[in-house]
Parts: sequence; C-alpha cells; structure tokens
Amino acid sequence: MRTYGRAEVAFVRGRGCILEDTEGNEWLDCLAGIAVCGLGHAHPAIASAIAEQAGKLIHTSNLYYIPNQAAAAAELTSVCDLDKVFFGNSGAEAIEASIKLARKWGKQHRGGAYKVITALGSFHGRTLCALTATGQAKYQEPFTPLVPGFNYVPYGDIAALEEAVDEETVAILVEPIQGESGVRIPPAGYLRAIRDLCDQRGLVMILDEVQTGLGRTGKWFAHQHEGVVPDVMAVSKSLGAGFPVGACVARGEFGDVLVPGDHASTFGGGPLAAAAVTAFLRTMKSEGVVENAAAMGDYAAEALTRLAGSQPGAIKEVRNRGLMIAVELCDPIARGVLTALYERRVLSNAIGDTILRVVPPLVIGREEIDRFVSALGEALIEVRGTPGAS
Repeated sequence: MRTYGRAEVAFVRGRGCILEDTEGNEWLDCLAGIAVCGLGHAHPAIASAIAEQAGKLIHTSNLYYIPNQAAAAAELTSVCDLDKVFFGNSGAEAIEASIKLARKWGKQHRGGAYKVITALGSFHGRTLCALTATGQAKYQEPFTPLVPGFNYVPYGDIAALEEAVDEETVAILVEPIQGESGVRIPPAGYLRAIRDLCDQRGLVMILDEVQTGLGRTGKWFAHQHEGVVPDVMAVSKSLGAGFPVGACVARGEFGDVLVPGDHASTFGGGPLAAAAVTAFLRTMKSEGVVENAAAMGDYAAEALTRLAGSQPGAIKEVRNRGLMIAVELCDPIARGVLTALYERRVLSNAIGDTILRVVPPLVIGREEIDRFVSALGEALIEVRGTPGAS
C-alpha cells in the first residue's frame, strides 16, 4: 500500500552515522531511522547478538518462559526506577498496553474511572487508541469515530490539566518533550507538577518516552531531568537498536495490574528481540553513549547557534535537549532546505514548513556534527539566496 511518500534513494548498508546507497554513495544520517538507531548502523555488538540468537532460536511465543526476555527486562529496569515490563513490538503497542493498564486500574481503585487526558500537539501512535490519544486532528479525522474517553489540553499548561481532571479521569498521558510537533520542550517543573497532581487526585501518570527515552536527551529517560518517576512508561524506538520492539514499564502496584488473559503479544519479547534489547542496553552502558549524547547535544546546539548568528534572519531558534534538536527557521522553507541537504547527501527531517528535526545516532561525533552544520549553512544560503559566513 502507498502509505509513504518515499525519497528516491535506497540504502544497502551502514556503519555508525554513515549510510551507503545502491550506487555506493555515502550519506550522513542525522535522522537515525526517525530516532531509532541510537548506536548507529550495524553496530558489531548488536549484529553479533542477533546473529548468534538467530542461530539458536527465533520464536517460541510467550506461552513458555524466555530466559533472555527476563535478562532484557532486568537491563531495562536497571536504568529507570520502574519494576515490571511488558514487551511488545512498537511504540504504539506500548501506549496501548499503558492505557489498558490504567483503565483496569481505574476499575479496581477509582470506581470505574476511565478517561485519559493528553496534550494538544502530541503524537502517541497510529493504532486507533493511540491515535485517539494523539492530540492532532489532522491525523484523526480520516478514522473517526475515535475511541471515547480522551480529553486534550494545551501542552505545558498545568492549570489546564488541573481544570480538566474530573471524577471519571484515570490518567494523564504526556510526552516529556513533544517530538512530532517540533521538539517542544515544556516549562521547567511541568513533569513535577503533573506528578504532584496525579498524587493528589489519585491518577496514573503515564509518560510516552518512545522518542525521548534511552539516552536521546542526554539522560536515560527525559523525565530524569526533573527527578520524577512516572507510574507507567512507554518505551520503543532505540530499544532494539533498530530491531522492532516496544515496552510498557510500570512501577510498584501498577506492575501487577495486568494478569494472564488481560493483555498479550505473540511476538513481544521473543528470543531475537530480547537479544537485541539486552545487547543494546549493555552496549549503551559500556560505551558511555548516554554521556556522549549529552556532550554532543551541547556541541551541536552551540554550533547551530553560531550558524544562526552568521546568517541573520535565517534561523529563528535552536532548541535541544541532548541530541533531540529542532532548528526553527524564520521563513517557511524547511522543505526546500531539506531538499538541499539531501542533495549534499545529508539526512534530516522537516516538521511543517519551518522546523528541521535533527535526531542523529547517539554515537555521533564532533566531525560529523561539523559536517551537518556546514551542509545546513550551505543549504540555507542556496534556498534563501543570500550570502552567509562560511
């Protein structure tokens, strides 16, 4: 089915932040498969773990114990303050599991409360319930009627959240940073205020860390910047280093809500996926990748800010937390700039008409960042038709 508008290039191999196309050309990847390839492409530890496991056992189903699934769960919970893991195959599945968990908890503890409050501008996935949770009508309209029980409030507005809570509300679901809307970073203290509100009103705090999690923001999870702990968290993207896997992770009593028969996944957390997850998390730790993301995020932000100063009227704002970066342009030329980058064999992503999203592999280095910034500077000059500093 033609559900994608694809670029006219096909890649056949990669290494680190470099992709090679069918013609042998090398491209700098600053998109990482849409914030997925945290360790870059073809990392030896991931390739070896997947190949070794594939030679032993690929699938059994969750009707039986899967030893390396337990190992993967232990590795995941070791980097957050949560206790129990349900593995699926995607971020949308992780969101679905999180919402089901919250609704059952509402039946058990809140007299059947079932409503979930989410934020306008959010993006939680494309399955029907995750799509309903997504606060963007442009994605929802073709698929109405939607799932009942969702309310939307402006992102970053704690007063609006407080006002939206009623006796039927069971949970608040937000992204620590909105990626799909242009790397929108909420005011300091926003997550802490949500944590306090959930504690005061007896609500489940669900964080969608699908894009922000696993080192992307310079910490293992974005909520750790504010020192809060959610009740439930959805994780995916980098979790399998490119292998499709997602997880719903919960703390304390919330980890015991779902019981046999409540929720399941034929493939979730299978031997092959678990091998990828375990190898990814152990490699992230051993190679100091989270620390690199923090340092390179600062370096990239500084370099992009200098670029903005060298081309007045080109860049309105540079936003980042770690290697989750937005370059907001003054004029609606993001698509043209993206094309100019593409012509220089540099991959990025445009959000709307004015924002470039930059989410490279977390292993990126200074030289590769310098190449991206240089290419962006050239692209801006080409598209705007104005001179700029070299």
